[in-house]
Amino acid sequence: MTTPDTHTVPLYRLAHGRTGDKGNRSNISVIAWHPELWDVLLEQVTEARVAQQFAGRQPSRVTRHVLPQLHAMNFVLDDVLDGGVNDALNLDSHGKALSFWLLDMPVQVPARLMHCLAGSDA
Repeated sequence: MTTPDTHTVPLYRLAHGRTGDKGNRSNISVIAWHPELWDVLLEQVTEARVAQQFAGRQPSRVTRHVLPQLHAMNFVLDDVLDGGVNDALNLDSHGKALSFWLLDMPVQVPARLMHCLAGSDA
């Protein structure tokens, strides 16, 4: 919920991402646009929240690997690619669009950090 001291924005305003795959497993990296946003990402982009964001794909496990010196984290989502490239019938069997799905997750940003966000407030 947005308050006078915080703003709700999609994760893509705080970070960019990249997706990879191996079998039925997807790797999604989340990299802060600005180092000052790192603590917000660390606090709010958790294994539980990512699992909730992907509940419709029913991951059997979500694991977060934190890379603080890079202001980045990598999420490994097991069993989210409909069997993997060779088995999936969907159009995105590599799961490349999954980073966009994650980057749409709402995040609370303190008003004092709004100047660090990517994109326009308009």
